[in-house]
Amino acid sequence: MTALALALFAMIAIVALRYLAVSGFFAWLSTRVRPGLYAGQRAQIRREIGWSLLAAAIYGAPAGLAMYAWTELGWTRIYTDAGAYPLLWIPLSIFVYLFIHDSYFYWTHRAMHRPWLFRRMHAVHHDSRPPTAWAAMSFHPWESLSGALLIPALVFLIPIHVAALGVVLSVMTFFGVTNHMGWEIFPRRWVEGRFGAAMISASHHHRHHTDYRCNYGLYFRFWDRLCDTDRGLSGDLHVESRNLRRAGGTAADRRG
Repeated sequence: MTALALALFAMIAIVALRYLAVSGFFAWLSTRVRPGLYAGQRAQIRREIGWSLLAAAIYGAPAGLAMYAWTELGWTRIYTDAGAYPLLWIPLSIFVYLFIHDSYFYWTHRAMHRPWLFRRMHAVHHDSRPPTAWAAMSFHPWESLSGALLIPALVFLIPIHVAALGVVLSVMTFFGVTNHMGWEIFPRRWVEGRFGAAMISASHHHRHHTDYRCNYGLYFRFWDRLCDTDRGLSGDLHVESRNLRRAGGTAADRRG
């Protein structure tokens, strides 16, 4: 097997296994803290897993090409020597990558809610009603392709330490799954405080899945607020969070 083929195979496998592990964990956690939440959704969950594994192959291919370009050709801006750039650049680069990704996601996501593109691309994702922890990568192949190219492209343009890149990918995975799992993982005071005012959580994204024409962001509420597409938090999830707090709450609520 050539180095390129090995890189492609490895990254497709890593993306698929990461999806199964993280979504599987949060799906299991959902059954523990919200028993019956996914009752009656077995067929939907099977569809979500099927689309997501196809998406994993599509996401893994450009990532594999970037990995090959880094390890075999030295063409990317990924670096391993922490002293190659000022240390401040390591956390700053994480923010830069996340902000660019969030901006790209907002505008492409908003475009995919135009009727023509929605029917041909984005409807697959919204077939999850309501979404579950397995829905984070449940995309039509064309939508998967549009989302798979940005991060691999950025590593050719913007320097990033390999550990910082790992943080970016971890944040992307965490928000992608927890924003879809149908309950709020963050403490109520976080969601209602400064964190929730700036960051997107399940309470915010769930409203997108009920109202469609709002709350398009991925990590930050910046573009939604700037473009007047922010409609606040989902009443269902937010009210449930309040009720759980009064009743004793989840472990995450109690820690808050």
